[in-house]
Amino acid sequence: MPVDFKDYYKVLDVERIADEATIKKAYRAMARKLHPDVNKDDPTAEERFKDLNEAYEVLSDPEKRKMYDRFGTDWQAYRDAGYSADTPRGSAGGGGTTGSRTRTQPDDFETWFRTQANPSGGSTFSYEWVDGTDPSAGGSGRFSDFFNMIFGNQQAGGQRTTSGSRVRPPMAQRGEDIDVNVDVTLREAATGTARHVALQIPGPCPRCGGTGVARGGMCPTCDGTGVSMTQKTLEVTIPKGVRTGSRVRMAGQGGPGVSGGPNGDVFLVIHVADDPTFTREGNNLRERVTIPFYTAVLGGEATIPTLTGKVAMTIPAGTEDGKVFRLRGKGMPALNSKTGETGDLLAEVHVAVPTNLSDEERELFTKLKNLRQ
Repeated sequence: MPVDFKDYYKVLDVERIADEATIKKAYRAMARKLHPDVNKDDPTAEERFKDLNEAYEVLSDPEKRKMYDRFGTDWQAYRDAGYSADTPRGSAGGGGTTGSRTRTQPDDFETWFRTQANPSGGSTFSYEWVDGTDPSAGGSGRFSDFFNMIFGNQQAGGQRTTSGSRVRPPMAQRGEDIDVNVDVTLREAATGTARHVALQIPGPCPRCGGTGVARGGMCPTCDGTGVSMTQKTLEVTIPKGVRTGSRVRMAGQGGPGVSGGPNGDVFLVIHVADDPTFTREGNNLRERVTIPFYTAVLGGEATIPTLTGKVAMTIPAGTEDGKVFRLRGKGMPALNSKTGETGDLLAEVHVAVPTNLSDEERELFTKLKNLRQ
């Protein structure tokens, strides 16, 4: 069954090193140029437009493109090697006994591809038709025979190849994971919170069913990509203990799977806003506490803010500026802790020196100074 090689890069008029954005831009430009509605007098317009969509189907998909680059190039090299009835085996890339001759057709890709995929021989190799249509039986599918041989059946299993072997079912692919940035306060991170998150989920275009073609032309809804975005709102629970960079997984809420594959996940990427009172250090919190000069000298109590309310902390006499007091269990809860582990609160004391002294206060401080000398 002769099969013509298709140079998808030439169809899209891009270099082999073209990136995804370049390929997409080239496709859109070519689609407008080759659309059958624009070329009604050209009997080849529909077929050229079909080739264009097929080229984009392959080159816009990283896995398909990788397979095409690997096997498509080898096929072309095989074709260019010039096999014919007069070409000896063992020359021009052939195999077997030197001097014997073969009538292998230079464009019979089916034979070559089967040999490359299963060099040991046998009947274990099988390939699939994209839409269950066997081109050798005169059917016409969405994609060309060349595409079918490389990428196989992408819709329904249970078909058979021209050699009679049963085709493999389409390969299931997991849907796309989606990251969503979520901002929370430090206090929300300490207690846990909830959010309603609105996001755009990619899925098959409802107008063209994901084919990219509507009524014989490029689908105007998805610009021929076959993908459209759907608004989705999720009510999500953010556990206590999260920190900036934490990722909260929403299983199965991401992009839809392909060929029966599972949906992707949604990951909430957490950013905890700075707090005016507390600075986070792992699961510990640090705060600055100002106490009067007299309390630092004589001792007493200071009122300390915590995440759960104010507490009284004893200040011993002679407390120096910058001393740190540890309040155990008053910090942040550990994320996903099964034992209720919690960090500590580090209260850093700073002494407020009195200013604008009255004459009496200045006199008393002078007496104190003289007593200390």
